[in-house]
Amino acid sequence: MEHHHHHHATPTQSLNGIFILSIILNSLFVLIEAGVGLWQNSLSLLSDAGHNLSDVFSLLLVLIAFRLAKVQRNERFTYGYRKSTILISLLNAVILLVAVGAIVIESIHKFSEPTEVNGIVVSWTAGVGILINGATALLLMRGQKSDLNVRGAFLHMAADTLVSVGVVISGIIIHYTGWTVIDPIVSLIIAAVILISTWELLSDSLRLAVDGIPDGVELQEIEKLIVENEHVKETHHIHVWAISTTETALTAHIVLDDLTCWPAVSEQIKHTLSEHGITHATLEPETPESHCHDPEC
Repeated sequence: MEHHHHHHATPTQSLNGIFILSIILNSLFVLIEAGVGLWQNSLSLLSDAGHNLSDVFSLLLVLIAFRLAKVQRNERFTYGYRKSTILISLLNAVILLVAVGAIVIESIHKFSEPTEVNGIVVSWTAGVGILINGATALLLMRGQKSDLNVRGAFLHMAADTLVSVGVVISGIIIHYTGWTVIDPIVSLIIAAVILISTWELLSDSLRLAVDGIPDGVELQEIEKLIVENEHVKETHHIHVWAISTTETALTAHIVLDDLTCWPAVSEQIKHTLSEHGITHATLEPETPESHCHDPEC
């Protein structure tokens, strides 16, 4: 006998407009930054433009993820396409790692073949980036707590803002000292910032992709919440995994002292789990007599 509890939360629907605006603003900035970077032979601007382009692609992927998450279940995909949101988050992290590798390779090349850079032009261009990336990060700040993909986009934009600050500083140093080697040095710092901001996103995405327990869910705490009910003797065979970047599922066997209490106990447990972010719960009741104590059972 199985009981299902489904609650479909869509906290990211209202973010569609914000993502579209962010994509337009960042696309325009990529064109400006890449153009000025080519004109002024600035690797820090070009590497930042490349990173911003990857962020535009990431924002587009998140919009696709929002769309796929709304696809209804069918005979072949009983959860719809919700899992694709996790795969997109993982893809975004991989894209950023590729961008880091490209920046490092170009920076090493630039050390051996330095070029003249107009520090003031670089600084002004990066200054525009601070405004655009900072505004985008602020727009995404609220939604980043509820969705891994939104958090990824927020982290990218927050990192980009810091990176643009670094480029402004390097432009000023180049203008006043002529020390052009600061350009590839800043590029390497940019790569490090991207790597640090991406690492958590990558590890979280990988964990969810292989059905690991989502961040913020503690198995021992879940067990404790279930056995708090006076009719529950114990619980076992607990499995927790992510259906999408916003929905968590659980299955568990519940050993009761009296099966006649099951409807009320089931509803109470589901309600408690829902309050702790587990929106899909499948519970199976057992009596102490029917419960097999063999771990292989």
